Amino acid sequence: MKCLISFYLLTLILHLSSSADWCYQEQANNDVHCIGPELWKEVNAQCGGTRQSPVNIATKKTVLDERLTPFNFTGYQNLFNGTIKNNGHTVEVDVSQNIMAAVSGGNLGDTYKPLQFHFHWGTDAGAGSEHTIDGEQYPMELHLVHIKQRYNSLEDALNDPSGVAALGFFIEESNSTNTNYDQLIQALKSIQNADNITAIRNISLSQFILSEDKLTKYYRYNGSLTTPNCSEAVVWTVFENPIPLSREQLLAFSSQLKLSDGNPMVGVFRPVQSRNGRLVYRSSGPAVLASALLLLTSIITAFSLSHLN
Repeated sequence: MKCLISFYLLTLILHLSSSADWCYQEQANNDVHCIGPELWKEVNAQCGGTRQSPVNIATKKTVLDERLTPFNFTGYQNLFNGTIKNNGHTVEVDVSQNIMAAVSGGNLGDTYKPLQFHFHWGTDAGAGSEHTIDGEQYPMELHLVHIKQRYNSLEDALNDPSGVAALGFFIEESNSTNTNYDQLIQALKSIQNADNITAIRNISLSQFILSEDKLTKYYRYNGSLTTPNCSEAVVWTVFENPIPLSREQLLAFSSQLKLSDGNPMVGVFRPVQSRNGRLVYRSSGPAVLASALLLLTSIITAFSLSHLN
């Protein structure tokens, strides 16, 4: 009897996998024809791998890595014209053809170029980030996706265990409006339905993230894409300092956008995955520079005093 039940369950899963799209848990709760995160491995076997993302970052268990130095951002200030699309699961800004920019340093081991950035969020400005810090979720998370400069496409990069570098930024609720996001949020009105796309002009990558002096504290681990095919080819960097958006700005995403099935686009995040023994490393941030300056000051002072005596 148990074998018969298992056979029918497997048949159902295979049928769903061939006839339905993957979706997030909130959708899966309301639609038996879409495949939620727990069954993504039936959509693509890689989603059941041992190096999946996102993860919970338990700060006391992170390992200090002095090699995690500040990044070198090139061209992030350059203005460009891009497109923003409702892809049925989130909003995505394509920058691959429109900007000469790159990131290196931070022990990435290579130079990476940006492809796109997108967001994950919850419901009514509630918990919605993919990564968590000590079990706590932020309202949103921004992912800026890069591939190694020598690759021509994401598909090429996914064949390399470190072909993709994803920069993750938490987004928190603020009492004031972040004017750098005004144009993007205004554009949401034009892409309310799945597959809608519109132009977004004269923007820069730097306006959507923090200033470089606030990007020295971060976490690093080896993981995957957080949507199917869940390819385990991603070097993850998750920054400690969050980006501020007002409550009204946060609500613009969940109140205006619709999923592929026409329902509100809410709860668009993958639950945290097991680390399976992976270590999460942390940078020393500005403390290294501060310590070096303090040491240099002490040496200069001692040298000066010795000459005065």
